[in-house]
Amino acid sequence: MESTSDTFETDIGERMKALRLAQTMTLDDLAGRSGVSRAMISRIERGEASPTAQLLARLCSALGTTLSRFFATGDEAGSPLLRRAEQRVWRDPETGYLRRSVSPDNVGSPVDIVEVEFPPGARVVFERQQFDPGFTQHLWLFEGRLTMTAGDETHVLEAGDCLFMRLAEAHIFHNPHGEPARYAIILNRSKV
Repeated sequence: MESTSDTFETDIGERMKALRLAQTMTLDDLAGRSGVSRAMISRIERGEASPTAQLLARLCSALGTTLSRFFATGDEAGSPLLRRAEQRVWRDPETGYLRRSVSPDNVGSPVDIVEVEFPPGARVVFERQQFDPGFTQHLWLFEGRLTMTAGDETHVLEAGDCLFMRLAEAHIFHNPHGEPARYAIILNRSKV
């Protein structure tokens, strides 16, 4: 079930606003912390604009959360089983990359799993974030090839390769090849 409809954009906006208000932040506060304009944040919260992955990552960092936690549903205890049809899917409006939240929400696990379909030619830059340096992620490439920059190191990944990265580092995901890349991100929120 691909949830890229206007309803899902409204959900993103409502979630953004709820997180901001829970921290008693004004639009100006969030704009100052994230470097995203007040007007753009307001448009996102009203469901009038779809944030890119880069923009959403900056906003999440300023709100003290990860993209995985941002896309999680609710705070009540979750089921240990999350069927594929119930997994939340989001498409980056700039690159077209598809992000599927695979792991069940609110089960007490420090691990989140995300499946990504990354189109040919796509490039996404995630600037260094304000996360605890203990937050880590693995990128496990299933299909295609991907050029990954983590901090100061660049790696060319082939199908089957797995790359460990710290979430607080800057990352560049780039697919300069003619076929899509499909991979999993396994995010660990426990201290290493």
